[in-house]
Amino acid sequence: MSVTNVNNSSANNNSNQQVQSNGGISDMFLKLLVAQIQNQDPTNPTSSSEYVNQLSMLTQVESMQTLSENMANVFYIAQDMQAFSLANLVGQQVFVNSDKVKLQGSSVDGRLNLQHPAEGVKLHIKDSAGNETTLDLGKQAQGDVAFNIDPAALGLADGDYTLKVVTDVGEENISIEIAGSINSVRFNPQTGAPMINIPGLGEVAYSAIRQFGNSKNPAPTPLPTPDVNASRRFS
Repeated sequence: MSVTNVNNSSANNNSNQQVQSNGGISDMFLKLLVAQIQNQDPTNPTSSSEYVNQLSMLTQVESMQTLSENMANVFYIAQDMQAFSLANLVGQQVFVNSDKVKLQGSSVDGRLNLQHPAEGVKLHIKDSAGNETTLDLGKQAQGDVAFNIDPAALGLADGDYTLKVVTDVGEENISIEIAGSINSVRFNPQTGAPMINIPGLGEVAYSAIRQFGNSKNPAPTPLPTPDVNASRRFS
């Protein structure tokens, strides 16, 4: 006779209750075990090995429950740490992957990445009405190519624009990144995913960030490597 086959009414009532913790599991198991002993067939008693197996099963269930609770705690701690770290992003300069931009009078910096060198590279800027303006970037080598969209110089009104890069070598799916400063960070109420707000882009997913900081700033000059043989030469 197994624990799961106990027909004692009090045992059944206990087994129907929702288990909230390891203590609840242990309490339920002990009640079922007592009910099993009380209701076993005297002419065919349950063997001690079966009790040992049931206790082993209890230990495994408790271990899994503890592991599940620990993993849940780690998840919530990680969420809190992420929230604190993302709060520090406000005011940071970033590059965000986007082929759309919102012009509001101020110029917008960006860059594109070429997989192949080209004699002619053009950035096509199209407004919501389908009117297109071309920014000629000229001859460019393979790699990152910086650009600046100046609405006043190009005669572009305020509004939303779509960007597309065209080269004379026919390269497609060229990545475009827009530079900006993070105004705020918000968590999506449905998914919990972090969203960042950047002037000229609006609200975009955190995963769209491609770089933190401004690439125009020169890298720090490395310190000279000490000459380990110098002391030997002058000794």
